Amino acid sequence: MSDQESNEQRLAFWLPAAAVALTTAAVLFFSVWGWQTGRIEGSEQTAASETIIISETATATEMAASSPADAILAADTQNNDDAKIIIENGIVKFYFATGKADLAAGAGEALQDVLAGVKEGRKAVISGFHDETGNQAQNEELSKQRAFAVRDALLGFGVPEAQIELRKPENAEGSGSNAEARRVEVVLE
Repeated sequence: MSDQESNEQRLAFWLPAAAVALTTAAVLFFSVWGWQTGRIEGSEQTAASETIIISETATATEMAASSPADAILAADTQNNDDAKIIIENGIVKFYFATGKADLAAGAGEALQDVLAGVKEGRKAVISGFHDETGNQAQNEELSKQRAFAVRDALLGFGVPEAQIELRKPENAEGSGSNAEARRVEVVLE
């Protein structure tokens, strides 16, 4: 048997073995990922009153917090001024860094239920809030720019403009900490 035939036999053996190993790894990865993200029915996160924190920089303290407000307060206390997204009881809350209108990563994932609701004929209502620090007029403008950023994301995902409503809340100054106040909420009606 020549070296070339030997190499071909090894390749014929390892190629299917590698394909099986990759397939097994992919199935395991997507099963665990689906269970943890609530994409598999019966997982803990498919409950009706769910809270999901989506942030590339979520810390252990934020994840261990008992409520989303606690998570934001923990982040504020740690000087963690990153943008993040929290889904709580069907309300998607986009939190923003001080003076910024940039969306956190994961907007598409966070808006999946909203996108599904819009396809069923419901309307996405966007409301922007701001903190009490600084100039009131600048805060209101920044709040509006943040709401526009969320609206633009929805438009980018194919939501018709007629099914998006920008609604100024009665009290645009959010309650709680400054980090809690710097948010835009999206609800379905």
